Amino acid sequence: MRTRGKLTVAAVLLLSLCALLALWAGAAPGTYETTVLFTHDLHSHFFPQEDGAGGQSGGYARLKTAIDREKAAHPGALVLDGGDFSIGSLVQALYTTQAPELRTMGAMGYDAATVGNHEFDHEGGGFAQMLQAAVLSNGKVPALVMANYKPSPGNPDALDIQRAMSAYGVQETMLLERGGVTYGIFGLMGKDSDSCAPSSGFVLEDPETAAKRCVAALRNQGAQFIICLSHSGTDGNVKKSEDEQLAKNVDGIDLIISGHTHSTLNEPIVVNGAYIVSAGPYCQNLGSITLEWSEGGEKTLTDYHLTPIDQNLPEDSATAALVEDWKAQVGGAYLSRYGLTYDQVLTTAGFQLDTPDSGVQTGNSLGELVADSFLWAVQNLEADAPGIPTVTVTADGVLRAPLPAGEITTSMAFDVLSMGVGSDGASGFPLVGVYLTGKELKAAAEVDASVTPIMPAAQLYMAGMEYSFNTHRMFFNRVTDITLRQNITVTADVEIVDTEGNQMPPPTFTHDFNEEIKDDQLYRVVTGMYSAQMLGTVKSKSLGLLSLEPKMADGSPVTDFQACILRDRNGNEIKEWYALAAYLQSFGEEGVPARYAGPDGRKDVSQSLNPLELLKNLNWIGWIALLVVILILVLAALLVRWFMRARRRRRYSGRRKFGK
Repeated sequence: MRTRGKLTVAAVLLLSLCALLALWAGAAPGTYETTVLFTHDLHSHFFPQEDGAGGQSGGYARLKTAIDREKAAHPGALVLDGGDFSIGSLVQALYTTQAPELRTMGAMGYDAATVGNHEFDHEGGGFAQMLQAAVLSNGKVPALVMANYKPSPGNPDALDIQRAMSAYGVQETMLLERGGVTYGIFGLMGKDSDSCAPSSGFVLEDPETAAKRCVAALRNQGAQFIICLSHSGTDGNVKKSEDEQLAKNVDGIDLIISGHTHSTLNEPIVVNGAYIVSAGPYCQNLGSITLEWSEGGEKTLTDYHLTPIDQNLPEDSATAALVEDWKAQVGGAYLSRYGLTYDQVLTTAGFQLDTPDSGVQTGNSLGELVADSFLWAVQNLEADAPGIPTVTVTADGVLRAPLPAGEITTSMAFDVLSMGVGSDGASGFPLVGVYLTGKELKAAAEVDASVTPIMPAAQLYMAGMEYSFNTHRMFFNRVTDITLRQNITVTADVEIVDTEGNQMPPPTFTHDFNEEIKDDQLYRVVTGMYSAQMLGTVKSKSLGLLSLEPKMADGSPVTDFQACILRDRNGNEIKEWYALAAYLQSFGEEGVPARYAGPDGRKDVSQSLNPLELLKNLNWIGWIALLVVILILVLAALLVRWFMRARRRRRYSGRRKFGK
C-alpha cells in the first residue's frame, strides 16, 4: 500500500510538473471552427427577378430564409457583405431619404458590410444622407468598415460626410466576438472600383498599404481570425485579379469576401493562406464557407457551398412585409411624378431581350431598343427640341438587366437603366444632349470597334446612325462605312385657328436623312449623363489616338453637363429609364415589335479577310500601319536576298578553294 501510495503521489507530481512546463512553454494552440455567410453586389434586388428559364432569382425575403437556415445549422455564423448593396432597383429611389438597403440588411441579421463604388452614385453627399437616414431610423443596421476610402480634403461636403460617417460609426476595422473567437474585420475599396466612381469626392489609399496596416492593428488588438471585405474583385487574368494580388502581397489575411467583379466562385481561391470567395451578384446566391483553423495558422476547408435564392425557398414573412412597404413608399415619393406605379404593365413582349454578351462584338436587341427609346424621347418628350438629326447612344456598361418575355412593368424598365442620379437628386441618370463633329462620331464608332475587346463595357449601341467595321483591320481603323440614317418629324412654329377661332394643332413635316457623315459638321448626340461624361476619357484610354470632346451647339467645349440635361415640357429631367418606360408604353397592347427579336443590322460586324475590305477607307493610323507592314515585308525580302547571295558566295568560294 505504501508503495502504491508513493507511486500515486509521484504520478500526480509528474503530471503537475508537465502541466507547469506546458504553461511555461506556452500551451498548444487551440482548434476552432468558423462559418461565414456572405453576399456582395446585391444592388438593391429587394424583389425576385425572372431568370429567363421560367423561374425566379433573388429577393430579400427568400434570402432571409436561407440565412436563417444556415444559422440554425451554424449558430455562431457571421453574416457579411462585400459592397455595392445599393443601386439596381426602384427601391433605390429611397436611398438618401430612408436608407432601405442598410435597414433591410440589419433586419436580415447582417453583422458587417463594406461599401462599393455604387454607394457613391449619389456622390459623397448622397452617401452621407443615406448614413444619416439610417441613424435617424433607430433601427438595426450592419456595421460598416472602410479602411482606404476617405472624403477628399477639397470636397465641399467633406465635413458633412465625416460627421455622417462618425454618427453611423463607420470604421476602418472592427472586432467581433463570436463563439469564443475574436474576429478582426476590415473593408477595402479596390482600384478599379474607385475608377468607377468618378464623382464620389473620395480619395483612395493603396489597398495593399491599407490592408497591411489593418492586419497589424487587428492582431495587436487580439484578433484571432482576420476577414477582409473587399470591393476589388477577381479576374481570369491573375495579374488583373486585385483580390488575388492582395492575398499574395499581404500576409495574415484568413478570408476575403470578394465583390465588384460579380464573380461566382464555385470553389474558393486560396492564395498565401487566404481563402477568396464570391457568391455572384443580384442576390442570386447566399455563400457559405466553414473553416477549421488553429492559431498557428493552419486552415482546413470543411464546407463551401452556394445556396440559390430562387422560387424553391419560401419567403420570410417579416422581410416580405418590410420590402412591400418600401415599394409603397417608392410609389408615393418618386413614381407619382411620372404618372406610373411600381408594378404597372407598360406592354408585353413575345421574346426576352437579353443584356449584351460581354465583349462579343455584335448588335444587341436590348441595346438597340434603349438607343431607339432615347431617340423617341427626343422627338416626343423633350421640350424645345432643336428638330435636327440626332444620334443617340447607349453602352453595354449601363444596361443592368434584361427585359423578360411576357408582361413588362415599370420596375423592369427601371432595372435596365438603374444607375446614377440627376441634378434633381432623384435616382436615374438623365439624358443629356451634346454635339460632336462628324470626325468624332466616327471616333465613337471606332471606340465600339476597337476598344470593346479590351473594355467590354465600352461596347456601344446607337440609333440614327449605321456603321460597319471589320474586326481583322488595324486597331482604331476598323470602321469602313458610317451613315446618318433617320426620319425627323418637325412641327411647324405657327399658330393655326379654324373658321370658328379654335386653336388647331400645327402641321408636322417628316424629313428622311440618309447621308454620309461629314467630318467638319456638328451633329447632336444624346446619351445618358454617365456615358456623356465618359466620352472625354476616350483620348486617354486610346493613348491619344482617338479624341472626343463634347461640345455645345455653338461648338464650344462642354464645361457643365448639367446645362445639357434634356427636360420635358414641365421642366422635369428626362431620365434614361423613363425614356425607355415611355417608349415601351407607346407600344400598347400590340407589344414590343418583332424587329427587336434580334439585331437589326444597324451595326454590321465583318470578319472578312478580303484584301479590298481590309484596305478600304484607311485613316492615317491605317496608312501608317500599312506602311509599317510594307516596310517589314521589304526588309524581310532584302534580308532573304542578302542571305541567298551570301550563301551563293560561300558556295562559289568553296568550289574555287577545292579546285586549287
